Formats: sequence, C-alpha cells, structure tokens
Amino acid sequence: MRAVVFERYGEPAEVRELPDPRPAPHGVVVRVEATGLCRSDWHGWQGHDPDITLPHVPGHELAGVVEAAGDRVTAWRPGDRVTVPFVCACGSCPSCAAGDHQVCERQTQPGFTHWGSFAQYVALDHADVNLVAVPEDLSYATAASLGCRFATAFRAVVQQGRVAAGEWVAVHGCGGVGLSAVMIAAASGARVVAVDVSPAALELAREFGAAHVVDASVTPDTAAAVLELTGGGAHLSLDALGSPVTCAASVNGLRRRGRHVQVGLLPSPDGTTPVPMARAIALELELLGSHGMAAHTYPPMLELVRAGVLRPDLLVTSTIGLDAAPAALAALGAAPGAGVTVVEPWSGRA
Repeated sequence: MRAVVFERYGEPAEVRELPDPRPAPHGVVVRVEATGLCRSDWHGWQGHDPDITLPHVPGHELAGVVEAAGDRVTAWRPGDRVTVPFVCACGSCPSCAAGDHQVCERQTQPGFTHWGSFAQYVALDHADVNLVAVPEDLSYATAASLGCRFATAFRAVVQQGRVAAGEWVAVHGCGGVGLSAVMIAAASGARVVAVDVSPAALELAREFGAAHVVDASVTPDTAAAVLELTGGGAHLSLDALGSPVTCAASVNGLRRRGRHVQVGLLPSPDGTTPVPMARAIALELELLGSHGMAAHTYPPMLELVRAGVLRPDLLVTSTIGLDAAPAALAALGAAPGAGVTVVEPWSGRA
C-alpha cells in the first residue's frame, strides 16, 4: 500500500510503499476512502504523544470500506461502509462496561498507538465494539470527520457541556473542532461567540451560526470581550485549540457557575498547564475534559446529520491526494487553518 510515513519527529514525512496490514482476530482492515487532517496528527508528528513508535504512519479520522475481517468479528463483513471513533475501545474493561468507551483503559488509537489512516489501508481493533455504519447517502469525505473532530465537538458541546437552548456558548479556536462546535451549539439553540486569529475562520463561524465573532489577533483580552458580548459571561465555553492562552481565556470568559470544556490538546514540557483556579473556586465553575465519543453514542448525532440539522459536509473546504498530505501536515503547525482538509488516499489511482 501507499502511505505517509515519518521516521523522525518534526522532519518531513514522505509517501512510500509499505506492507498491507492484516486484521487481528477481533479486528478489520479498512480500505481508506477519506481521512481528515487534524491538529492532533501534527502533535503526533512533533513528538508530543508518548504512544507513537517510529517509524510511524499518522491519521486517525477516517471512513472507508471493510476490506477484510478477523475470524472473531461477527457484526461486519467486507464491503461494509464504516467509520470509527479515534479511540478504539477494548469493550471489556470497567470503563467500557460502564459505557465510557472514550476513556477505555486499554484503548488503541489509529495514528497513535499503531499505524493510522494516511494510507490506503488501516487496521482497526475490536471491530464489533468500535465500527460505525456509514449511511449510503453520506459521502466518505463527510463521514471521515465523524471519527474525530465532529464527534469530538458533539460530545464536548452536547454530552459533556450539556448545552441548552438560549445559553451563551464561547468557542476559542475555530479550526475543524471549533467550527464543528459552533455549528452544533447553534443548531442546539445556543447563542455562540467564536474566537480566533483568522478572519477566514471567523467568517466560516458566522456562516455556521455564530452570533458574534472576536478577532483575537487585534483583541488584547478575548475573555473580556466575551464577558461584554454575553452580558456577563458564557454559560459554556470550549477551548477547541489547546494552548495556555486559549484555556485561560475560556475559563475567564465564563459567568458564575459556568462550564469550561477542554477539547484541544495541551502539551507542555512538564505535562501541566496553568489554569485560573481562583476564578473557578470563586464562581463555582465546572472544568471538564472531553476525549472523543464512544461508537455506541453516535446514533443521535447521525440522525441529526441525516435530517440536515447538522451539516458536517459544509466543513470540508478542500480535498487532496496522498502525495500532498506531508506538506499539509507540516502546515498545520503554522496555523490550524479554517475548515477541514480531507485526504483521499486512492485519488487518481486504481
């Protein structure tokens, strides 16, 4: 198969011919029809994820067709259209037994714990627990985003954030996850304030339902801007980028008893990030993490997508072939970018 591979962190990746994967007894191999470029992939390429072993093939949000299935797989067969959460659960640990597959104690993650989907084929574990059927009327490019950015945003806004109609929601960072969060919050009846440094990203946020936008490149105190625009602070705020600045701004822009959800990764040399805890105590704020979404919780989201209430297809702003993926991956370090870029590994090839 052709795949994107890197042998050293931070150095250019390249497209090579690599051996085709084989399914585990409980797993499948999927022919990758589309896979999204995500800032988490950039973090992995930079060496921020301890699960990665070099050489490595990145990529974790994908959609495609089951090519082969292990002999213990009962629910899926070759030819099935599927996507998968980026957290693949084991299905048998205490967390999985409680339904919390997104924090499985023995989880695997394509593109992190093993080779991922910037390739023509990818192996996925525990298929009966993790695969999600892709409806025939949903394109692979759209379905690919459901494995990470869109599902991650849905859980962060709806399940963890407990958004309610009429609430103010602030979204700090309007890349793929942030724009998804803007769309989902607006569709839920919330009033959204979108914050980003990119005018293009903010324009998309307006298109997807943001009531107000804040240009962080010219606004010294974005938390103060959110407090003013919302008449006292957001009820729910998300850091969808992942930086000490956006994390603090999200917390500082909340009203009393507001809810902060950390979605963006926060790598740091010592593994910790300063958080304005004095404000959290004084205002009785909730500080929550959100880590993907379990496969068994996808149906309500898929119903909203099929009904046209949610339009993840509008987030896809460009598609590229596999040969362009290494440069696109590197470019994510300069800026997450507005909208979603999807890689089509079989584009232009049989």
